[in-house]
Amino acid sequence: MRSPLMRRLGLTAVLALALVLAVFGLAPAASAAPAPAALTFRTDSATTTPGGTVHLPMTITNNKTYDISFVYQTIDPTWLTTQRPDLKCSFTGCSLATAAGGTACAGTGPANLGGNYGATIPPGQSRTVMLTLQVAADSGCNGNIGFYSYYYAEFSDSSNTNGGPVYTPETRVVCA
Repeated sequence: MRSPLMRRLGLTAVLALALVLAVFGLAPAASAAPAPAALTFRTDSATTTPGGTVHLPMTITNNKTYDISFVYQTIDPTWLTTQRPDLKCSFTGCSLATAAGGTACAGTGPANLGGNYGATIPPGQSRTVMLTLQVAADSGCNGNIGFYSYYYAEFSDSSNTNGGPVYTPETRVVCA
């Protein structure tokens, strides 16, 4: 029978060995698996002027081994954007990037953008939708325009995932 002192020494030895392994990089590394689906935004311009246009490509990537069969997505202005009533802008266009070029999509603005990704998205592939943001000619200056998005995706194995908020890069409205 082991004494309580022996058990404590044994536990201390195990913890010390684990610490040594971790310090010298010999411990198994924890790997973060990518999200089943990932949404990203880019912008073609960091600034625009009143009357200008900014393109916001958004891409959803399927990181799972099953098709994405359904996507529901919203897009809304950030709180700081809504606090500037002099900033006037709206989404005026949407197109799905295909091998044959862009094809028109529907559901722009704070609505269901999911249908814009077209048919199913196979594993390891992505779809890109180009949103066109038009800044009104009478819009105010020296303010940033930004949006955020939440999404929900369903896969062909009946699993689902959601994500967000995913933020767009901010676009600054400047006056010449």
